[in-house]
Amino acid sequence: MKLPVWLRPALFIALLLAAWQLAIYRHPRQLMPGPIGVAKGILDLVQQGVLIKYVVASLFRVTWGFGLAALLAIPLGLMLGWYKRGEMAFYPLIQVFRPISPLAWIPIAILWFGVGDLAAIFLIFTGCFFPLLLTAMSAVHNIPAVYFNAGRNFGLSPSAFVSRVLYPAVVPQLLTGLRITLGIAWLVVVAAEMISVNSGLGFLIVDARNAGNRYDLVVAGMVIIGVIGLLLDLGMRSLERMKSFRWSTSEG
Repeated sequence: MKLPVWLRPALFIALLLAAWQLAIYRHPRQLMPGPIGVAKGILDLVQQGVLIKYVVASLFRVTWGFGLAALLAIPLGLMLGWYKRGEMAFYPLIQVFRPISPLAWIPIAILWFGVGDLAAIFLIFTGCFFPLLLTAMSAVHNIPAVYFNAGRNFGLSPSAFVSRVLYPAVVPQLLTGLRITLGIAWLVVVAAEMISVNSGLGFLIVDARNAGNRYDLVVAGMVIIGVIGLLLDLGMRSLERMKSFRWSTSEG
């Protein structure tokens, strides 16, 4: 009898958890907690009333940093991809700043914004801006030439061309870029919260380590980060599968 598709990954995860717990039983002196200890740590966070608070704080920073990057980078990237001279002028500058890790901006962020939400949001913004900018530029470059020719043949105005040709053509690639960049934002917020704020899931991990080696809470924070990252990715993938966002895909 074949297992349902959805059950296979669940069974695999259960086997990994069982192996993890067995390894802890065989080496009880290890500081590393097992799945049962991690579950107790998560329950402890819920009882203390800090779990929801830290999750909301992290999502708040990601929403602002990622959202501001998308609002600025995507229109600018589309414009630079459309106007070749603008791209030639800005491309060297983009390539200079793009390889700089968002974490390298931590001292500057703290200098400009102090220790708090603004510093973390700035770091997320810098981590998301350039990937989204290059994705938007690439999306314009990948528009088939036949789309441009069709727009000219039908005499579309610039605004009509943007709404009827440019937008439908770039949306699928932009959604893929947004999905990847959202993962980057979630990575950056955890690192930023370990240094520049006193709340959030990143802060939870550092605080648990410093407050008596609570490795059950450290691993609990890691598990929660992974689960939320999975949910965010599934949400973006659901947008990619929506028919209204797949206009540039030919249907056979």
